[in-house]
Amino acid sequence: MKKLFFLFVPLLMISLQAQNLKDFSVPKGYQKVAEAKGDLDKDGKDETVIIFNTDKKTNLNDRDDFLRSFFILKDIDGKLKIWKENNSVLFSSGMGFYSEDNAPPEISIKNNSLSITQIFNTNSRHTQTYKHTFRFQNGDFYLIGSHDRFEDTCDFNYLNEINFSTGKVIVDEEHSSCDEDEKVIPKDIHKELIHPFKTLIKMNNFKIGENKFKIPGYPKEIYY
Repeated sequence: MKKLFFLFVPLLMISLQAQNLKDFSVPKGYQKVAEAKGDLDKDGKDETVIIFNTDKKTNLNDRDDFLRSFFILKDIDGKLKIWKENNSVLFSSGMGFYSEDNAPPEISIKNNSLSITQIFNTNSRHTQTYKHTFRFQNGDFYLIGSHDRFEDTCDFNYLNEINFSTGKVIVDEEHSSCDEDEKVIPKDIHKELIHPFKTLIKMNNFKIGENKFKIPGYPKEIYY
């Protein structure tokens, strides 16, 4: 009986909050670039997540470089309602070296968690891949996972993976050389350890690259 009570209360709170949500309509000038559906709050109903290019340009250059935003929407009585809006997690549409070739961000919903993957080139040889995973708990969405891969066409492949819920951190560096005659190649590095994260970051307080920590025996700071 107690278990049923503790399961019922969170669902009741979500239901009450949902009654106060605003109706969703696509903002004027916004262009949809990705969409996914899945259950994010364990109520047995799918939410809808949509990423848009907004109508606002960055001031970094003259090319078409639009800020991005995404909405997490609830279906209530056949109407989409705004549950969450985020403007901090996504890079702008013109991010990177070959922005015209960028694939749109990828959205996946698995095990009641939302993952967003962003891939772009930082120059003609380097590719950056970010995947961040968020879960709804304690009344909000929190960052629970970070995947950061930075790779060269032939010199290196760096990977940092963090599970903020368990504290597990994986650092992996693979080195090679584009020069077949190169004799001095850095040693590969692979570390797996537990690092304590005292608090989780709320999704709307998270910006990629603005957080860092240090692990023993590794010379670099890890950014996420």
